Amino acid sequence: MKIPTALKHKPVIVSENYENVDGRNAYNSDAKGLSLGLAQWNDRGKVDISAKVWRYTGEKWSRQSEELPLHRVLDLAILVLRALLHFKEAYRYEKLYDTENTVIDRVGMQGDAMTVEVCTDNEKIDEDIKLFNQALSDDGEIIGERLVILARLLNEMGYGAK
Repeated sequence: MKIPTALKHKPVIVSENYENVDGRNAYNSDAKGLSLGLAQWNDRGKVDISAKVWRYTGEKWSRQSEELPLHRVLDLAILVLRALLHFKEAYRYEKLYDTENTVIDRVGMQGDAMTVEVCTDNEKIDEDIKLFNQALSDDGEIIGERLVILARLLNEMGYGAK
């Protein structure tokens, strides 16, 4: 499905067949495309790149379509990768989280750090963290395939392991 180009987000690089590869929703997804383009919030003289997930209800483009600044997309990727590493390590130690220290990591960036931690404000964290871990396990092949692609691309760009 063609991504609209007459809206405020101006697509530059697109994947218009995303519904065919949308994880467990492949071939049955409302997320019809992904794009990298000029952000809808750009002011005169200031241009930001954003990533957008384009959702289609069957009748019109959905308001649930999401647009994120590129650095937030990468920050989400960092959060995902750190969470995956945490659960991989937790499996080894047979403990999903430390009730005394819920901070998983502090990832340094921009002169500060992004704190990655277990959300203990969640009243059902013990149950939910087990469900989260199971979902990661169930989607291991889908996630793993994408991680291999990311690792390959990072290596090609010179950002891989040295």
